[in-house]
Amino acid sequence: MIEPTGIAGTRPLAVDRPRTSSRGGDAARRSARGEAGSQAPALSVPYAGERHGPDWMILALVVALTGLGILMVFSSTAVASYAAGKGVLAVVGPQFAWAALGFALLLGLMRINYRWLRLVSLPGLLVAIGLLVLVLFPRFQVEVGGSAQWLRLPSLPALQPGELAKLALVVYLAHWMARRGTAIRTLRGGLLPFVAIVAPVVFLIFRAPDIGTSGVLALTAVVMFFVAGGSPVYLAGLATGTAALALPVLNHYQLERLRAFADPFADPTGTGFHAVQGLLALGLGGLFGAGLGETAAAGGVVLPNAYNDYVFAIVGQEFGFVGAGIVVATFLLLAWRGVRVALAAPDTFGALLAAGVTAVICLQALVNVGVVVTLLPVTGITLPFVSAGGSSLIISLAAVGILLSVSRETLPRGGVVDASGDRGRRNRRAHLPGPGRRPLAPRPAGPA
Repeated sequence: MIEPTGIAGTRPLAVDRPRTSSRGGDAARRSARGEAGSQAPALSVPYAGERHGPDWMILALVVALTGLGILMVFSSTAVASYAAGKGVLAVVGPQFAWAALGFALLLGLMRINYRWLRLVSLPGLLVAIGLLVLVLFPRFQVEVGGSAQWLRLPSLPALQPGELAKLALVVYLAHWMARRGTAIRTLRGGLLPFVAIVAPVVFLIFRAPDIGTSGVLALTAVVMFFVAGGSPVYLAGLATGTAALALPVLNHYQLERLRAFADPFADPTGTGFHAVQGLLALGLGGLFGAGLGETAAAGGVVLPNAYNDYVFAIVGQEFGFVGAGIVVATFLLLAWRGVRVALAAPDTFGALLAAGVTAVICLQALVNVGVVVTLLPVTGITLPFVSAGGSSLIISLAAVGILLSVSRETLPRGGVVDASGDRGRRNRRAHLPGPGRRPLAPRPAGPA
């Protein structure tokens, strides 16, 4: 049973361990073990965590990016939709509905205790893998642009299982890595099971083919493995082996994109068309852009997937270098706040969860922007919160809700990462960067 503590506005959480300060820590731990007696909860014992408001800056940044996305989708599709007789809201209308649904999910996840996600981490991952397997069957798949990454189920709109798989894998890896403890540093207890978990998910997404999403997911998993204490030597070997295995199985058009990446202007109307048009759109925007809705006035560049994969080029064309720079700065600020939440998380699972969510969102944004400015080969991947697409928007907002849930708790001053649910019989504690961190918000004042 959960009972209030002596700190105002604070109560124990039923799925984590009491945190102790550096002073008298051993005595407090012995006392906690004595009080616990023979009780052994499935995940861990209660933790008297500090509860406060979420990181409002993260929420503000996400609201701003989502609002910009709806604006850009409308600007890039209204005229074409009207000319086709579908109405100006044909594309942006559903996007607005997906945003409303995503924010409802965000608010719900923000208010729950994120530790309950440990209970559904494995079932969620298995469901995501099952949906990815269904995409392999022509009866259920929807092919768009040569990629069959969309799934069509009866009575449901088309969805991208790869988006769900990203979040499901992040949640499960955070749970699994937290329980492995320092064994994550070893080959047998860390690297090999890590590969066994991540490889099937990445392969199924890569098989779609969706090289962009599979690459972002693999990088996110590597970041989490490193944060959890994985060996950099093992990671270097894993990266080399993955590249050696992936290159021989690339499709013909994927190899053509790699060749076009070296010199897109060598074939500006063929394999280099997307890259060239994206650069022209950015260049026509100049310093301050042509203005909202003035894409045609800026030169009438034909930009494929303007409201989706290349929406960043539309931002640069209509708002110029300044507008595009603000978008990049917004994602950088979001990354910083996410890292700050991870460092102040009250337990290892929360820290890894916050790090994984931050990594998957910001790495995806990095890849999308890198493709538009030709720093990376062309690959079909959306800009989080900004590009059109219901699956991507809803899952991204749900991930932010989880991040905000972690941000509602702070580490007591002088505490250390030492959650019993994160330890096995052979592991003292999970490895994370040192405990020299500050709370996200001041602790509430309690009675003397």
